[in-house]
Amino acid sequence: MWIDTHCHLDAAEFAGEHDAVAAEALRQGVGRIVIPAVERANFATVAALAAANANGVYALGIHPMYVPQADEADLRTLREAIPAALLDQRFVAIGEIGLDFFIPALTAPLLREKQEFFYVEQLKIARDFDLPVLLHVRRSQDTLLKHLRRIVVRGGCAHAFNGSFQQAQMFIGLGFKLGLGGAMTFTRALQIRRLATELPLAALVLETDAPDLSPSWRHPARNSPAEVPRIGAVLAELRGIPVEEVLAATTASALVALPRLSLLS
Repeated sequence: MWIDTHCHLDAAEFAGEHDAVAAEALRQGVGRIVIPAVERANFATVAALAAANANGVYALGIHPMYVPQADEADLRTLREAIPAALLDQRFVAIGEIGLDFFIPALTAPLLREKQEFFYVEQLKIARDFDLPVLLHVRRSQDTLLKHLRRIVVRGGCAHAFNGSFQQAQMFIGLGFKLGLGGAMTFTRALQIRRLATELPLAALVLETDAPDLSPSWRHPARNSPAEVPRIGAVLAELRGIPVEEVLAATTASALVALPRLSLLS
């Protein structure tokens, strides 16, 4: 089966169509869709969506873009939610967490400091419960790595990775798989396509970030988890290998990155 390691199925763009979108992905062979939370307000939503769809699983976390309106009570709520979530086979990780130094408003000194605080505290939660994390990585690779060296977690996925080859190797060395998706399908995305070609296949997982980051054949229309097989075919073409090899390798990598995916039959 194909695995979409990052899809915001709860997004407003899918309103009224969540189940249909998941069902179409299943028809295309996408056996797992990882749905990350972004704030406390949607913790229950992503869990319910995962429960409602045969291929749905979920993660809980506070996204860096939602940190400005978050407070420390949200971190306590997250920590307190984990023991019960661990009883649910569809719960797989802490995420989406990380740092965003791309959006200018988020790089103001106080907000940058708050982002780092929330990131560090969520890494501690992941460490304390021995859970992998789904990392948001936008112009923040080195700072993310700095904290990961200090707070050791059980790896996970570096979502929509677009760093340097050296940074990629550092994330891999810390037990992370690198998420590739729609951006890789554009011929102008030279750095991402180089990473897709030259990094070990075992270090890569596939994702859509739907409804965002649409592949070239859908851009600028809404993205969908059903696109994973075709994205995988692009990776196979770039590497000059059979698509079946990409399917086997990226699925195996996702199961390594997110071990609780194996709990579902």
